[in-house]
Amino acid sequence: MNDRLCDIGLIGLGTMGSSLVLNMADHGFKVAAFNRTASVTEEFAAALEPGQDVKPCYSLEELLASLEAPRRIMLMVDAGKAVDAVLGGLDPLLRQGDIVMDGGNSFFKDTDRRAAALGARGIDYLGVGISGGESGARRGPSMMPGGPKQAYDAVRPVFEAIAAKAGGDPCVAHLGPGSSGHFVKMVHNGIEYGIMQLISEAYALLKRGIGLDNDAIAATFAEWQAGELESYLVEITATIFKRKDDLTGASLIDLILGEAAQKGTGMWTSQNAMDLHVPVPNIDIAVSMRNLSGLLEQRTAARAAAGAAGAATGGRTPDLSVQTVREALYAATILTYIQGFAQLQQASTAFGYDLALHDVASIWRGGCIIRSALLREFRAAFERQPHLANLLLDTDLSGAVTQRRPSLAAAVQAAMGAQIPVPALMTALSYLDVYLAEWLPTNLIQAQRDYFGAHTYRRIDREGTFHTEWSE
Repeated sequence: MNDRLCDIGLIGLGTMGSSLVLNMADHGFKVAAFNRTASVTEEFAAALEPGQDVKPCYSLEELLASLEAPRRIMLMVDAGKAVDAVLGGLDPLLRQGDIVMDGGNSFFKDTDRRAAALGARGIDYLGVGISGGESGARRGPSMMPGGPKQAYDAVRPVFEAIAAKAGGDPCVAHLGPGSSGHFVKMVHNGIEYGIMQLISEAYALLKRGIGLDNDAIAATFAEWQAGELESYLVEITATIFKRKDDLTGASLIDLILGEAAQKGTGMWTSQNAMDLHVPVPNIDIAVSMRNLSGLLEQRTAARAAAGAAGAATGGRTPDLSVQTVREALYAATILTYIQGFAQLQQASTAFGYDLALHDVASIWRGGCIIRSALLREFRAAFERQPHLANLLLDTDLSGAVTQRRPSLAAAVQAAMGAQIPVPALMTALSYLDVYLAEWLPTNLIQAQRDYFGAHTYRRIDREGTFHTEWSE
């Protein structure tokens, strides 16, 4: 341990926080580390290896006294009240020019509120989305910082050193002002929800529809990982199907209750998209499916009430092939990313973020949960047309999806015939068909609105708005 002041301080030594401290130390930075519970700090300190330049601190005063100016303090605590509690303790100790960073999954409006309060005192606040889980934090996460540019420049050497690398580039970039970083992380998580739901439905088709066992499913996902579906989520899915239970020796996947929990970021994405009037139906259905998965008692009772019809689920689909499922998953995955990027584009204008979406696609290529070979295509599309409202307007991506529409439709049709629920695949197909439709029956909805509420309508043959007294 050398006697120089620390380069950065970190508050919160949970799984992510402690991993980031070690990552920073590995890259030559001296880190001051503090946890509200002293025993956690003591345990962390005892596990440090010789040469890891970390200073354990046992009070906020000690932490801040250990830092060089401008003092850079990163919070890695639970989103919500815990962040406000830590900021409340820091507040009397901070001085003009200090930089505070929130690396948790904070709601973007909370980040705006906190940034405004600290900014009024001359203290810079960065909302930093971090993705990659424990291993990412330790070896290289994807980082999504937003806030004052001068504050980012002050921490940029640290962030670029510890971030994942893709094609030699660090998976971090200053995304924009205010809460832009936490907003991008929120949408990242919404896309993550959508893709996970799609993969689970592909699993259902392989298992129930085609009849593959777990070893064959593992081999299938491993093969997909070697092709156009290459991604972190497909990679770990192949591994999951290989894992045996330590207690029984059976496939562990078969012993896990089909109930998926959530922490709220997917729900925030869905709610915000509705506020922005941006359709993200694959994220919406993914959130709904997690809610439905928790209604086990109700679903069991409903199946009993339905009798024989309710019991006849999950039959074979003899006309369905593994290749069809692969192409359906590929198309639906693209469509889920497309919806998330459309939300980011709209938010960029609405909130003044001025997001460079090719940068977003670039920093998602490594470290994060939704990293995928597809992100190279999305980055290229936004480099060609930075302000694309929807990636389906890009010729290359539109062609990649529409070319696989027959497989997506065949997978959905086969699933419906066998009573295998695939709401996300069905939603992706409908989103594509609606977006490309020349005519929609929503003219009837507007006529109904004009009928009962005099809401008026527009015509296809002349300009202006019109109202009709329909009951005549």
